[in-house]
Amino acid sequence: MTPNKQTPVAAGADLDIDVMVEAGGWADEAVLRALVERAVPAAFAEADVEGGEGVELSLVFTDDEAIQKLNAEWRDKDKPTNVLSFPAFPVEPGDPLPPMLGDIVLAYETVVREAELEQKPLENHITHLIIHGLLHLLGYDHETDDEAEEMEALERRALARLAIPDPYA
Repeated sequence: MTPNKQTPVAAGADLDIDVMVEAGGWADEAVLRALVERAVPAAFAEADVEGGEGVELSLVFTDDEAIQKLNAEWRDKDKPTNVLSFPAFPVEPGDPLPPMLGDIVLAYETVVREAELEQKPLENHITHLIIHGLLHLLGYDHETDDEAEEMEALERRALARLAIPDPYA
């Protein structure tokens, strides 16, 4: 596991982010960390999150086999998926940040396959999924149409801050 590195998230705030490459053909950890360090502030800004000092976040980059096991165990879906989020504490949008946000887990083969099918740069798709996963940790969901519209709007705006095209267009 990589030691925590302080990552600026909002004006005057720091977030402790662990990035771990567990399995899969992912890029070098430094490349993935750079994507995380761009995505997190954009998501925080659009979700109007302030603070972050002393708050921890973990990202695990793994493969389809590992995420399928997690998906089966935690969601009763015995198949791989692109990203899973595991909040450490229950949070609603707008709540103060807990000391530990939780874990975001991405699956290499699924993420690569989706990027190729959608003909988008892999880095853009990874960034989108990091933002998507983080919004889940901040209490957003997409179970209803209204929730999905709100979450997708936040994702679009966060990605636009990074000059990444609308993934839903």
